Amino acid sequence: MNHSSDNYDAVIVGGGPAGTSAAIHLAARGARVLLAEQKKFPRTKLCGEFISPECLEHFERLGVAHQMMDAGGAELTETLFYSRSGKSLNVPSEWFGSGRTGALGLSRAEMDVRMMERAREAGVDVLEEAQATGLLLEKDRVRGVSLKTNGRVLEVNSLVAVDATGRSRALARRLEREGKSDRVVTSRRSPLVAFKAHLEGADGHKEHCEIYFYRGGYGGLSRVENGLSNLCFIVQSRDVRACGNDPERVMHEVLMKNRRAAETLERARTHSGWLAVALEGFGRRALVPAPGLLAIGDAASFIDPFTGSGMLMALESGELAAQTIARHLARLRNKESFDETASDYRALYNQVFGARLRVCALMRRAAFVPRFAETIIFALGASAPARRYLARSTR
Repeated sequence: MNHSSDNYDAVIVGGGPAGTSAAIHLAARGARVLLAEQKKFPRTKLCGEFISPECLEHFERLGVAHQMMDAGGAELTETLFYSRSGKSLNVPSEWFGSGRTGALGLSRAEMDVRMMERAREAGVDVLEEAQATGLLLEKDRVRGVSLKTNGRVLEVNSLVAVDATGRSRALARRLEREGKSDRVVTSRRSPLVAFKAHLEGADGHKEHCEIYFYRGGYGGLSRVENGLSNLCFIVQSRDVRACGNDPERVMHEVLMKNRRAAETLERARTHSGWLAVALEGFGRRALVPAPGLLAIGDAASFIDPFTGSGMLMALESGELAAQTIARHLARLRNKESFDETASDYRALYNQVFGARLRVCALMRRAAFVPRFAETIIFALGASAPARRYLARSTR
C-alpha cells in the first residue's frame, strides 16, 4: 500500500557524509529536509576511513567537530607511499592545508552515526531502514522519491531530490534504466574489486597512513579507534578469481607482494568480517541526472582513494549542493524552471572539483603500473616542494 508523505524542499537519499552534510546545511538555511538511509546506524562501510585535516573545518561548520574529536580516533600525522620494492616518500598531513597538523583515522560506523545525530538536532527528518524504490516524475521532472520502510511505501514529494547513495548511484541508475537520464560522464569500466577489514596486530606506524602499490592496484593501512587498523585495498578482478574469491588469499598473494605491506601485515589478523565491492571505475558521473535531481559525493564523482580526499569531496559536494538549492529555493517554491539551479550547480562543481579530478586521473595511470610508480616515488622523494604541490593539487 502506498502512503502519501508531506511535502519537503529536499529529500536526500543516502546517510553518508555527503548526504548528511547537505541535509545539515540545508536545514540551517531554513529548508525542510528529509534524509532517507537504507541501513540502520551504526553500520560498517567499505572506506579508507581517512579524514583529512580540511574535513575538520567542515565538521566545525556542521557543528560536529567536538563529537568527532571525542570519538577515540587516531591522529595521523603523515602519509607514506610505498613502491613494490619498499621505496617510500612521505606527505605530512599539514601539507593538505587548513592549518592543522594531523588527519583523523575514524571508522565510518562512528563518524556517520555522529553526523546523522547532528542532522536530527538540526531539524532534519531522518528515516533509517528506508530503501528508495523509485522516483516520482512529472513530465520528466523529478518531483520526489518513493521509499519502502516497515513494509509500506511512502511517496515523498519534494522540490529537489538528491542522490547521495555513493557508488551505487541508486537514483540516477533508475533513470538510466528507463532512458530518462542525462548522459553519464565517466571513465571506462574498470575490472576492479575493493576489499576492507579492520585488523588487529598490524605493525604499521600508529600515526601514519601507509599506501602500498603493487601490480594492478594499491591499498592503504591506517589506525582507527580502539587500537585497530583499517585496511582497504583495490585489486584486479582476475586476481580475485585466481585466489578463489578469498580476501585473505588476495591480501597475502597480491597486496603483500609489496615489501612494506608484507612487513606490516605479517602478524595481522582480521577483527571484523571482510567487505567487498566491485568498482566500475573512477571519475565523473552525471551531476544532474534529470531535472529536479542532483548527485553528490561518490554518486557525482568517484575520486581515487590514494589521494585521501574522498571524504573531503563528500563533505564539500554536500555543502555545495545545499548552497545551490538554498540560493534557488524561492524560485523552486514558485514552481519555476529547474534549469538555472542545474546550471549553477554544474558550474560551481566544475570550478571546485574539475582541476583535482584531472590531476587524479593522471596520477592513477602511474599508480597502477608498478615500474612507473617506482620511478615517480624515486623522483618525488628528492623534492619536498614537488610532493607538496601534488598533495595540494588533489584538493
